[in-house]
Amino acid sequence: MTKFRPCIDLHNGKVKQIVGSSLSQNESELKENFVSQKPAEWYANLYRKDGLKGGHIIMLGAGNEQAALRALEAYPDGMQIGGGITGENAMKYIEAKASAVIVTSYIFPDGKFSLEKLKAISSKVGKEKLVVDLSCYRVSDNWTVAINRWQTITDFCITPENLNMISEYCLEFLVHAAGVEGKQQGMDLELIEFLGEHSPIPATYAGGANSLKDFEVCNKLSKGKIDLTIGSALDIFGGKVPYEECKKW
Repeated sequence: MTKFRPCIDLHNGKVKQIVGSSLSQNESELKENFVSQKPAEWYANLYRKDGLKGGHIIMLGAGNEQAALRALEAYPDGMQIGGGITGENAMKYIEAKASAVIVTSYIFPDGKFSLEKLKAISSKVGKEKLVVDLSCYRVSDNWTVAINRWQTITDFCITPENLNMISEYCLEFLVHAAGVEGKQQGMDLELIEFLGEHSPIPATYAGGANSLKDFEVCNKLSKGKIDLTIGSALDIFGGKVPYEECKKW
Protein backbone atom coordinates (compact mmCIF):
# COMPACT_ATOMS: atom_id res chain seq x y z
CA MET A 1 0.00 0.00 0.00
CA THR A 2 1.17 3.53 -0.80
CA LYS A 3 2.63 5.25 2.26
CA PHE A 4 3.10 8.94 3.09
CA ARG A 5 6.77 9.97 3.06
CA PRO A 6 7.55 13.32 4.75
CA CYS A 7 10.20 15.77 3.58
CA ILE A 8 12.40 18.65 4.69
CA ASP A 9 13.73 20.81 1.84
CA LEU A 10 16.55 23.16 2.82
CA HIS A 11 17.69 26.28 0.99
CA ASN A 12 20.15 28.77 2.49
CA GLY A 13 19.74 27.00 5.83
CA LYS A 14 15.95 27.45 5.98
CA VAL A 15 13.10 25.03 5.44
CA LYS A 16 11.41 26.01 2.19
CA GLN A 17 9.09 24.76 -0.49
CA ILE A 18 10.26 25.79 -3.93
CA VAL A 19 8.98 25.43 -7.51
CA GLY A 20 11.46 22.81 -8.70
CA SER A 21 11.85 24.09 -12.24
CA SER A 22 12.87 27.55 -10.92
CA LEU A 23 16.02 26.21 -9.24
CA SER A 24 19.04 27.63 -11.07
CA GLN A 25 22.33 29.39 -10.48
CA ASN A 26 20.45 32.70 -10.69
CA GLU A 27 18.80 33.20 -7.30
CA SER A 28 16.57 35.95 -8.69
CA GLU A 29 14.69 33.32 -10.70
CA LEU A 30 13.84 31.25 -7.63
CA LYS A 31 10.12 30.87 -6.90
CA GLU A 32 9.39 30.16 -3.25
CA ASN A 33 6.03 28.76 -2.20
CA PHE A 34 6.86 28.81 1.49
CA VAL A 35 9.64 29.81 3.88
CA SER A 36 9.28 28.37 7.37
CA GLN A 37 9.98 30.26 10.56
CA LYS A 38 10.64 26.91 12.22
CA PRO A 39 14.04 25.19 12.03
CA ALA A 40 14.67 21.88 10.29
CA GLU A 41 14.88 20.00 13.57
CA TRP A 42 11.32 21.05 14.45
CA TYR A 43 10.04 19.10 11.43
CA ALA A 44 12.34 16.16 12.16
CA ASN A 45 11.04 16.03 15.72
CA LEU A 46 7.46 16.11 14.43
CA TYR A 47 8.07 13.17 12.10
CA ARG A 48 9.87 11.27 14.86
CA LYS A 49 7.02 11.75 17.33
CA ASP A 50 4.52 10.61 14.70
CA GLY A 51 6.59 7.55 13.79
CA LEU A 52 6.98 8.51 10.11
CA LYS A 53 10.05 6.80 8.67
CA GLY A 54 11.68 6.96 5.27
CA GLY A 55 11.25 10.68 4.66
CA HIS A 56 13.98 12.73 3.04
CA ILE A 57 16.00 15.84 3.79
CA ILE A 58 17.18 17.58 0.62
CA MET A 59 19.94 20.21 0.74
CA LEU A 60 19.32 22.57 -2.17
CA GLY A 61 22.74 24.12 -2.67
CA ALA A 62 25.35 25.30 -0.18
CA GLY A 63 24.74 26.61 3.32
CA ASN A 64 22.44 23.82 4.47
CA GLU A 65 24.75 21.33 6.15
CA GLN A 66 24.37 22.51 9.74
CA ALA A 67 20.59 22.62 9.51
CA ALA A 68 20.58 19.14 7.98
CA LEU A 69 22.82 17.73 10.70
CA ARG A 70 20.55 19.19 13.39
CA ALA A 71 17.57 17.50 11.75
CA LEU A 72 19.40 14.15 11.64
CA GLU A 73 20.31 14.53 15.29
CA ALA A 74 16.66 15.17 16.14
CA TYR A 75 15.52 12.00 14.34
CA PRO A 76 18.38 9.48 14.32
CA ASP A 77 18.01 6.68 11.75
CA GLY A 78 14.66 8.12 10.72
CA MET A 79 15.40 10.19 7.61
CA GLN A 80 17.34 9.95 4.39
CA ILE A 81 19.50 12.84 3.21
CA GLY A 82 20.42 14.10 -0.24
CA GLY A 83 21.88 17.08 -2.04
CA GLY A 84 25.59 17.15 -2.83
CA ILE A 85 26.21 13.60 -1.60
CA THR A 86 29.46 12.12 -2.95
CA GLY A 87 31.66 9.13 -2.35
CA GLU A 88 33.85 11.39 -0.23
CA ASN A 89 31.23 12.79 2.17
CA ALA A 90 28.57 10.06 2.26
CA MET A 91 29.87 8.32 5.37
CA LYS A 92 29.76 11.57 7.32
CA TYR A 93 25.99 11.60 7.02
CA ILE A 94 25.65 7.90 7.76
CA GLU A 95 27.69 8.47 10.91
CA ALA A 96 25.39 11.41 11.71
CA LYS A 97 22.53 8.88 11.79
CA ALA A 98 20.95 9.34 8.37
CA SER A 99 18.94 6.20 7.60
CA ALA A 100 20.35 6.40 4.06
CA VAL A 101 22.11 8.82 1.73
CA ILE A 102 20.48 9.91 -1.52
CA VAL A 103 22.82 10.20 -4.48
CA THR A 104 22.16 11.92 -7.79
CA SER A 105 24.63 14.28 -9.50
CA TYR A 106 27.66 12.31 -8.22
CA ILE A 107 26.83 9.31 -10.41
CA PHE A 108 26.27 11.51 -13.47
CA PRO A 109 29.59 13.30 -14.02
CA ASP A 110 29.28 15.75 -16.92
CA GLY A 111 25.69 14.59 -17.32
CA LYS A 112 26.64 11.03 -18.20
CA PHE A 113 25.75 8.01 -16.11
CA SER A 114 28.69 6.31 -14.41
CA LEU A 115 28.13 2.75 -13.26
CA GLU A 116 31.61 2.84 -11.77
CA LYS A 117 30.70 5.72 -9.43
CA LEU A 118 27.44 4.03 -8.47
CA LYS A 119 29.27 0.83 -7.59
CA ALA A 120 31.89 2.79 -5.61
CA ILE A 121 29.44 4.67 -3.39
CA SER A 122 27.29 1.57 -2.94
CA SER A 123 30.33 -0.39 -1.78
CA LYS A 124 31.29 2.39 0.62
CA VAL A 125 27.97 2.92 2.43
CA GLY A 126 26.30 -0.41 1.66
CA LYS A 127 23.36 -1.11 -0.63
CA GLU A 128 20.95 -0.91 2.30
CA LYS A 129 22.07 2.66 3.04
CA LEU A 130 21.85 4.06 -0.51
CA VAL A 131 18.92 5.68 -2.32
CA VAL A 132 19.29 6.74 -5.95
CA ASP A 133 17.51 9.94 -6.97
CA LEU A 134 16.12 9.61 -10.49
CA SER A 135 14.35 12.96 -10.61
CA CYS A 136 13.38 13.64 -14.18
CA TYR A 137 11.69 15.65 -16.89
CA ARG A 138 9.49 14.29 -19.64
CA VAL A 139 11.56 14.64 -22.81
CA SER A 140 9.70 13.51 -25.93
CA ASP A 141 8.53 9.98 -25.13
CA ASN A 142 10.96 9.37 -22.28
CA TRP A 143 11.53 10.43 -18.69
CA THR A 144 15.08 11.72 -18.61
CA VAL A 145 17.04 12.19 -15.38
CA ALA A 146 17.98 15.78 -14.46
CA ILE A 147 20.80 16.76 -12.05
CA ASN A 148 22.40 19.91 -10.61
CA ARG A 149 19.19 21.13 -8.97
CA TRP A 150 17.34 19.79 -12.02
CA GLN A 151 19.03 22.20 -14.44
CA THR A 152 21.15 19.66 -16.34
CA ILE A 153 19.50 17.00 -18.49
CA THR A 154 21.54 13.80 -18.48
CA ASP A 155 21.94 11.00 -21.02
CA PHE A 156 19.99 8.61 -18.78
CA CYS A 157 16.38 7.61 -19.42
CA ILE A 158 14.15 5.83 -16.93
CA THR A 159 13.53 2.48 -18.58
CA PRO A 160 12.76 -0.96 -17.13
CA GLU A 161 16.26 -2.09 -18.05
CA ASN A 162 17.93 0.88 -16.34
CA LEU A 163 15.80 0.51 -13.22
CA ASN A 164 16.79 -3.14 -12.96
CA MET A 165 20.48 -2.32 -13.43
CA ILE A 166 20.59 0.39 -10.76
CA SER A 167 18.47 -1.58 -8.30
CA GLU A 168 21.36 -4.01 -7.78
CA TYR A 169 23.26 -1.27 -5.90
CA CYS A 170 20.65 0.58 -3.83
CA LEU A 171 17.81 0.21 -1.37
CA GLU A 172 15.22 2.30 -3.20
CA PHE A 173 14.56 5.11 -5.67
CA LEU A 174 13.42 8.69 -5.10
CA VAL A 175 11.78 10.22 -8.16
CA HIS A 176 10.77 13.88 -8.33
CA ALA A 177 8.76 14.77 -11.40
CA ALA A 178 10.75 17.99 -11.80
CA GLY A 179 8.40 19.60 -14.28
CA VAL A 180 5.49 19.60 -11.83
CA GLU A 181 7.41 19.78 -8.52
CA GLY A 182 6.11 22.54 -6.25
CA LYS A 183 3.32 23.63 -8.59
CA GLN A 184 0.44 21.77 -6.87
CA GLN A 185 -1.13 21.29 -10.30
CA GLY A 186 -1.36 17.52 -10.36
CA MET A 187 0.94 14.52 -10.44
CA ASP A 188 2.56 12.82 -13.42
CA LEU A 189 0.17 9.90 -13.45
CA GLU A 190 1.91 8.05 -16.25
CA LEU A 191 5.20 8.15 -14.37
CA ILE A 192 3.58 6.77 -11.21
CA GLU A 193 1.99 3.95 -13.18
CA PHE A 194 5.27 3.22 -14.96
CA LEU A 195 7.21 3.06 -11.69
CA GLY A 196 4.58 0.84 -10.14
CA GLU A 197 4.87 -1.59 -13.02
CA HIS A 198 8.63 -1.57 -13.55
CA SER A 199 10.48 -0.61 -10.36
CA PRO A 200 12.00 -3.77 -8.86
CA ILE A 201 12.62 -2.07 -5.49
CA PRO A 202 10.65 0.41 -3.33
CA ALA A 203 10.29 3.90 -4.80
CA THR A 204 8.94 7.24 -3.64
CA TYR A 205 7.30 9.69 -6.03
CA ALA A 206 7.20 13.46 -5.44
CA GLY A 207 5.74 16.26 -7.53
CA GLY A 208 2.38 17.94 -7.96
CA ALA A 209 0.36 16.15 -5.27
CA ASN A 210 -2.25 18.53 -3.90
CA SER A 211 -4.97 16.54 -2.13
CA LEU A 212 -5.61 13.55 0.09
CA LYS A 213 -7.19 11.83 -2.91
CA ASP A 214 -3.75 11.69 -4.49
CA PHE A 215 -2.86 8.89 -2.06
CA GLU A 216 -5.73 6.83 -3.44
CA VAL A 217 -4.70 7.66 -7.01
CA CYS A 218 -1.07 6.75 -6.40
CA ASN A 219 -2.06 3.56 -4.60
CA LYS A 220 -4.35 2.49 -7.44
CA LEU A 221 -2.05 3.39 -10.33
CA SER A 222 1.03 1.82 -8.76
CA LYS A 223 -0.83 -1.15 -7.27
CA GLY A 224 0.35 0.02 -3.87
CA LYS A 225 4.04 -0.21 -4.78
CA ILE A 226 4.95 3.51 -4.89
CA ASP A 227 5.03 5.80 -1.86
CA LEU A 228 4.10 9.48 -2.07
CA THR A 229 5.62 12.72 -0.82
CA ILE A 230 3.46 15.81 -0.45
CA GLY A 231 5.39 19.04 0.08
CA SER A 232 4.07 22.45 -0.90
CA ALA A 233 0.44 21.42 -0.56
CA LEU A 234 0.80 20.41 3.13
CA ASP A 235 -0.60 22.77 5.75
CA ILE A 236 2.69 22.61 7.71
CA PHE A 237 4.29 24.13 4.60
CA GLY A 238 1.63 26.75 3.99
CA GLY A 239 -0.70 24.59 1.89
CA LYS A 240 -4.21 23.25 2.45
CA VAL A 241 -3.73 19.48 2.77
CA PRO A 242 -3.91 18.50 6.46
CA TYR A 243 -0.69 16.91 7.66
CA GLU A 244 -2.66 15.06 10.35
CA GLU A 245 -4.75 13.32 7.68
CA CYS A 246 -1.66 12.38 5.65
CA LYS A 247 -0.14 10.93 8.80
CA LYS A 248 -3.21 8.76 9.31
CA TRP A 249 -2.93 7.47 5.74
